[in-house]
Amino acid sequence: MPPKQQMQIPATAEVVDLDSSDEEGGGPPANTRPSNSEKLQTNPPTTSATQLASAANTGGASAVNNRSLENRSFWRAGSYEIGTTKSTLLMHGDLEHARVHPKFLHSNATSHKWAFGAIAELLDNAVDEVESGATFVKVDQIYNSKDNSPALQFQDDGGGMDPERMRKCMSLGYSSKTSNTTIGQYGNGFKTSTMRLGADVIVFSRSNRSGRATQSIGLLSYTFLRRTGQDDVIVPMIDFDISDNWAEPILYGSKDDWSSNLKTILEWSPFASEDELMLQFENVGSHGTKIIIYNLWMNDEGIYELSFDDDHEDIRLRDEANLGSKTKTFKRVLELQSHLSYRIRFSLRAYASILYLKKFTNFKIILRGKPVEQFFIADDLIHTKTITYNPQVGQGLKEVTVKTIIGFIKEDPEIGICGFNVYHKNRLIRPYWKVTTEGTSRGLGVVGVLEANFIEPAHDKQDFERSILFIKLESKLKQMVNDYWKSHSPLVGFPPTDGMGKSNDVSGNTCRNRGNHQSTTAEPILRTDVRDHPENPPDAASLHKINEENIQLFMRVDLDVYCSINTP
Repeated sequence: MPPKQQMQIPATAEVVDLDSSDEEGGGPPANTRPSNSEKLQTNPPTTSATQLASAANTGGASAVNNRSLENRSFWRAGSYEIGTTKSTLLMHGDLEHARVHPKFLHSNATSHKWAFGAIAELLDNAVDEVESGATFVKVDQIYNSKDNSPALQFQDDGGGMDPERMRKCMSLGYSSKTSNTTIGQYGNGFKTSTMRLGADVIVFSRSNRSGRATQSIGLLSYTFLRRTGQDDVIVPMIDFDISDNWAEPILYGSKDDWSSNLKTILEWSPFASEDELMLQFENVGSHGTKIIIYNLWMNDEGIYELSFDDDHEDIRLRDEANLGSKTKTFKRVLELQSHLSYRIRFSLRAYASILYLKKFTNFKIILRGKPVEQFFIADDLIHTKTITYNPQVGQGLKEVTVKTIIGFIKEDPEIGICGFNVYHKNRLIRPYWKVTTEGTSRGLGVVGVLEANFIEPAHDKQDFERSILFIKLESKLKQMVNDYWKSHSPLVGFPPTDGMGKSNDVSGNTCRNRGNHQSTTAEPILRTDVRDHPENPPDAASLHKINEENIQLFMRVDLDVYCSINTP
């Protein structure tokens, strides 16, 4: 039974100023309460009730002119004039440190060009909690009770966050993850991902560490900061000690400070009362975290980026899904649309199914009430081959072993699906990365899977840093495709190649055998105009050009996009 709130006990909690330090230390020990006089990067001094209460009424003309966000489109929400600001330097003991302007929350989030990349960051945080006993993460749509607008909720049953970890989560550059197996490492993913999906986020977390049970609530609100004309990022938080089976507010400062934190949370969150806030913990259990992102971003047409209505068991990217909504397309293009490599562009269920390389044994991603069925890409390949690559990494040039599974897709290889799915620490970074040269049939239908832990992903985890090791890996993958193609392409109906990798088909056609590749009668890739003029068949280059023009005409997306499926 969840603890009851002890309403009559006054307490205080500080409003945290975000700091951009990358250092791990500095916070109070998990089993101690920070004193009111301490000035720490993860636990800055208490903002007084007077300061918080005046936030909604200060800021001069800037506050008056920004009572609402001018643009609900994410890519325009950062375009606004900055009003008169206070000093950009704050005293930190005998030293000064820089402020973090609210506009940085938006510019920082632009590292996520793709909304699904932001969702993946939040899934990563839950998967990292498997080490703390997490068995699920639930992703679902809920509604903001104040205006009935859609919101996005993430909930896991991991170890949760105590007050100190909550402050690190809300601050910039802090990460408590030191394991070699965890995905998170930069201490920035929570801020960039939540702010990329919506203007505001509220976090509820329960934890039981060092014999002390706590629950914390934190609000990171771009809307609050904009509308009140703030020139520094402040995050209202309140904490409770629930060790004695009731919620006793944790004291950090004055009664007015705590009340002001609570008042700000209630004013700018989807919850109108303290009782409504406390109800959010009822299904959290003894430990876990619930994240609610609201005021979701819209596209330039004023429609929510995320679609919850097209499929009630999925969350879709509206603009990406509409790319394929043509009334008339070629059969070949329809095959492309139905393939997983294309569906991951707009279907969260499809993307989540291949997001992690290893299948979970006691953990589930539950999307809109239905578990996501994990899909191992290599299981869907034929004529597979395992190739070992041993790059030398580090100052001591230590040799590591990377195994790549390569093969042909089970579907028609000629539809253009190809590329390598490259994972890092179990997490998909680059899906269907095409490394072969354009304008050639070599490599069509060839797909590979590998885990490359020796190269570093970019901050949005949708690509890799362009290091020497990355360039060498790309060269090695090209070689893998060429070698595999020479020996295996005839198995799926492509003409054999000579020692230079050129086709031995004297007619110049790129063709394949009918049926199960046992008939000697061949037909070209495109079954359109060729049959009408058998006496004058086009060569391979012409066929490729026709294929490209058809796709551009009916899909407005070229073959390269389909093959590489680069993140938008």
